[in-house]
Amino acid sequence: MSAIEPDQVAANVAAVEALIATRATRPARLVAVTKGFGVEAPLAALAAGVRDLGENYAQELVAKHRVLAAEMLACGARWHFIGHLQRNKIRLLADAVSCWQTIDSLRVGAEVAARAPGAEVLVQVNLARSGSQGGAAETEVGPLVGALRELGLDVAGLMMIGRAGDPDGTRMLFRALREMADAHELVECSMGMSGDLEIALEEGATIVRVGTAIFGERPPRQ
Repeated sequence: MSAIEPDQVAANVAAVEALIATRATRPARLVAVTKGFGVEAPLAALAAGVRDLGENYAQELVAKHRVLAAEMLACGARWHFIGHLQRNKIRLLADAVSCWQTIDSLRVGAEVAARAPGAEVLVQVNLARSGSQGGAAETEVGPLVGALRELGLDVAGLMMIGRAGDPDGTRMLFRALREMADAHELVECSMGMSGDLEIALEEGATIVRVGTAIFGERPPRQ
């Protein structure tokens, strides 16, 4: 849909929540990804009962937060930053973001710790070894988790992106991420988007990041 229709968003949220309820193998929650849409998208998601919102771009998150801050505080909603995290943007985001999902290096983690002490973070892992994706290598995860904890950050879990168009490969990667999280005694696994949501839930996701299945196709980015 080209415009946000609150009733349709509410129906789509209900459908995703029903899928979570029937397919998840662990308690899981929805992060509604409002990337590319105007403020009407998070407003519709909040009206539909969503309490976790995700953004990929710093400027978009900050602009939406200015409008929604009071309403989000009143209903207990939170922003998740789920895009590539540049160190020079962290200061802009620090007052708005509750969960930083894409920590992939100690340098980035140190900047978050300096700007948002004790923040909840996830370590992004690049199990697919894709050059187009961010994320720490498998061998870096354990040391990075330990170093982030020493900085006082709340390392809640791991995050990854699946392989587009490869459901079998994505399932193997999601399963490996869940096993890695368990090995490090981490609860959260943020994995699964609109195209691989069911696979992620079956393989132990506790956070799913869904945009298109809720809001429709994104308009071209300006």
